[in-house]
Amino acid sequence: MEILTYNTISFLFLCFFVSVLCQNGSDISPISSPSPFGVSTEQLIFKDRRLAVVYPIIQAFKATITEDPLNRTGNWVGGDICNYTGFYCDNPPDNLSAIALAGIDFNGFLLGAPTLEGFIDKLPDLAIFHANSNKFAGSIPDVSQLKYFYELDVSNNVHAGTFPMTVIGVKDLSFLDIRFNLFSGSVPPEIFNQALEVLFINNNDFIAKLPENFGSTPVRYLTLANNKLTGSIPRSIGNLNMTLIEVLLLNNKLTGCLPYEVGFLKELKLFDVEDNLLTGPLPSSLSCLDKIELLNLANNLFYWEVPEELCALVNLENLTLSGNYFTKVGPACRKLIKNGILDMTQNCVPDLPHQRSLLECTEFYLKYIRFCPYPETYKIIPCKDGYHHHWEGSKAKTMKAPVTYKTLSRHKF
Repeated sequence: MEILTYNTISFLFLCFFVSVLCQNGSDISPISSPSPFGVSTEQLIFKDRRLAVVYPIIQAFKATITEDPLNRTGNWVGGDICNYTGFYCDNPPDNLSAIALAGIDFNGFLLGAPTLEGFIDKLPDLAIFHANSNKFAGSIPDVSQLKYFYELDVSNNVHAGTFPMTVIGVKDLSFLDIRFNLFSGSVPPEIFNQALEVLFINNNDFIAKLPENFGSTPVRYLTLANNKLTGSIPRSIGNLNMTLIEVLLLNNKLTGCLPYEVGFLKELKLFDVEDNLLTGPLPSSLSCLDKIELLNLANNLFYWEVPEELCALVNLENLTLSGNYFTKVGPACRKLIKNGILDMTQNCVPDLPHQRSLLECTEFYLKYIRFCPYPETYKIIPCKDGYHHHWEGSKAKTMKAPVTYKTLSRHKF
């Protein structure tokens, strides 16, 4: 996975030739200036004055912690902050000879605290904060003044309220993970104007429509699953043709037709919209998804025939179309069914097993069929001269496990 550091935060550490007792260091000295946080630093030894600045902030936050079943804060004492459990130091970009607190990784610590405000937003050199699987509550702090900040993971906590607008406008933010919290309300269009590479907001209670500028962020991994998002998939999704690799929109309340522009996503490997209310015929442009490995359109209201060109895509490992109202599949699709790649159960194809009843299919086509806008686009294959087919004797492929499906588990991945 090429996204920014997530499973393990890796930092460069400076090798020091001085002890914490500062026997020969001119830059390491006892700090005894008064602290605005009411925490004394008298007679403590710090490797850098930047660490002396953040010491009282850390200690003030420690005093607010209500749960620490694993005793992760047990060694948060003394001036050697770089060796506190969960804290990582590095040389800041503005002074490569200095030592600063650059990253925090509380993943799986099970800490409880009423708020993170007054903590991470007061650490001037912080670049990364990961805190999956804790019991942090309250609002997300405003980190817009942290000049190096670019990764925020507060997934699987108990944050509540509306979408955290405090992350809007954080200039270098490229990784945002707020899944498995109690956020509700709308998803602000502004978040899709940011240069994010990763956006995970699944398993909350967001209810708004996807905004028209949905395709304005260069996101690579996008998970909006298990919310209550409504409306159609914006045509602007086609603007992600150079970046989007995986997208999960399953288990929402999306309506309308798949836009023709989905077929422009030439880097796409995973597309999952299972359990929505999407309808219409499948656009033939889907056959331009040369890199697609897993396509899940199950349990929607799609109808008519399955495009043969879609079933001919060379990298397709799993195509799930079950629980729809398709009436026809051709030879290429039947071959995928035989090979266990295509699931067509619970549709309306007369000669296939495990289909809907004739009565159910007839009722759908008489009462519930909806026509799509821009019908002239649904037979267009923009890459017609270049799409690739399955062929006999092709080399076996090993499919790499999708990244975004792991976000549907509460824990870090």
